[in-house]
Amino acid sequence: MTVKSKKALILAGSRGIGKAITNSLGQIPSYDALGLSSKDLDTSDINKCMEICDLYPNGVDVLVLNTGGPPAKPFSEISIEDWNKFHNQLFLGFALILQKMKINDNGFIFLISSYNIKEPDPNLILSNTYRIASTSLLKSLSPQFAEKEITCINIASGPMDTDRFNELSSDPIAAGKGFPMQRVGKPAEIGDFVASIVEKNISYLSGATINFDGAISRGIF
Repeated sequence: MTVKSKKALILAGSRGIGKAITNSLGQIPSYDALGLSSKDLDTSDINKCMEICDLYPNGVDVLVLNTGGPPAKPFSEISIEDWNKFHNQLFLGFALILQKMKINDNGFIFLISSYNIKEPDPNLILSNTYRIASTSLLKSLSPQFAEKEITCINIASGPMDTDRFNELSSDPIAAGKGFPMQRVGKPAEIGDFVASIVEKNISYLSGATINFDGAISRGIF
């Protein structure tokens, strides 16, 4: 029997993309993959973000920074409470975890963001603002982590077959047919991509943002 000597921690890992990543990493014989639900860790709760790090004194080998998305709101309707909540949930909570959580040498950090970081959707102001901030943070830290052979990768996810997409789209099936591949993405595609990077130890990709959007984005970079 293979000993599961390495640990992967996936935030928001009980549904959607997070669950798919948890399932795929769990197929690697040496990995114990733990997917935390939003009830286990709500990243808008800064104290909980600090506390979760104390539960892993020996560190983790893979950390997946993932969280649900904010509601679509016109800029004029965003409240101070909204700004504070999603500042914490999508940015500050991640920043504090990156500060305090021990990532073992030769490990991996994945940020699950959105393809809207490159072409911001005017209806998703909260998501755009803080996902761009988290992307910038991880990119800024990637040289520092690289000194310990820790690989940092941002996955800019396009529309996926998740509850989130169904909430934002009035007709998900019709919307999917309007995309270049005539469908939305499958969460398992991201899960298998992450697991492949980890299992094959593809580390020189560090610092990259991967457009995972089925050719929706029009930009070159």
